[in-house]
Amino acid sequence: MQTVQAFGERVIENIEKVIVGKRSPVELAIIGLLCQGHMLIEDVPGVGKTVLARSLARSLGCKFSRIQFTPDMLPSDVTGVSIFNQGSREFEFRPGPIMAQIVLADEINRATPKTQAALLEAMEERQVTVDGVTHILPRPFMVLATQNPIEYEGTFPLPEAQLDRFLIRVRLGYPRPEDEVEILDRQQYRHPLDELGQMVAVEELSQMQEAVKGIYAAPSMKRYIVSLARQTRDHPEVYLGASPRGSLALYRTAQARAALYGRDYVLPDDVKEMVVPTFAHRLILGPAARLRDLNADDIVLEIESSVPVPGGDLIGERQA
Repeated sequence: MQTVQAFGERVIENIEKVIVGKRSPVELAIIGLLCQGHMLIEDVPGVGKTVLARSLARSLGCKFSRIQFTPDMLPSDVTGVSIFNQGSREFEFRPGPIMAQIVLADEINRATPKTQAALLEAMEERQVTVDGVTHILPRPFMVLATQNPIEYEGTFPLPEAQLDRFLIRVRLGYPRPEDEVEILDRQQYRHPLDELGQMVAVEELSQMQEAVKGIYAAPSMKRYIVSLARQTRDHPEVYLGASPRGSLALYRTAQARAALYGRDYVLPDDVKEMVVPTFAHRLILGPAARLRDLNADDIVLEIESSVPVPGGDLIGERQA
């Protein structure tokens, strides 16, 4: 899997010209891209959420679109609208900002549930339906949604059905002091994003996405993933655990991480590294967890430490 590893390194190095000291979140973004999934970026304002999305789009040469969600936004503001053309006497479809390859849904929790729901079909089916007509979205297609975990006034929490459609959740966090000084130096005269170029072609990305699907996972690794998911459903302090879509997300991201690190087989370390980004945002905690001041990350880590790690031959015979 040296090809996928080389692909990932090129894109990551390019993004790191703009995003300083955040190797792990950038890797998660590449893993989400390789898995053809969507990403929820949950963090405070000003830490680089929008810049990460723009850097990713520029590195891939993809069409980028930004949707600023507000409480008065309508679903048609996202998907597009059909307008009657007086000349041709026919309705014409005017595509909305969702008709792009990399879509930044900024402050998604500020939109009403009706408008949030406009994204569901796009994220799952890669298409939008307007006035009974289905329009296929371009490939690749990835939604990067942001939300502020601190400010809740005037927001509408994402429903479980929408949270489940995000492959992974990422937090950037504040930079280290030395990295923040580096940011000041790099942006003294101009933003490095202005000079960021395309590193790979879209066709190469499609090849890498297909290559990731062939990464081998031993039967014991698959059982390990399922055991982790089932433990979230049986945990006494979890009201709603990870769905089968969550198990598949952990499986796919573990494959992508293995490929990104130059292996053609999945190790337990791949699963352990991806279990919090893929599971935590899918859990709905019960009252007891809130009383104990536990968050979903804590519970997922507790489950991870309690489930036995598979041993034996994890490389095994490659599947045809």
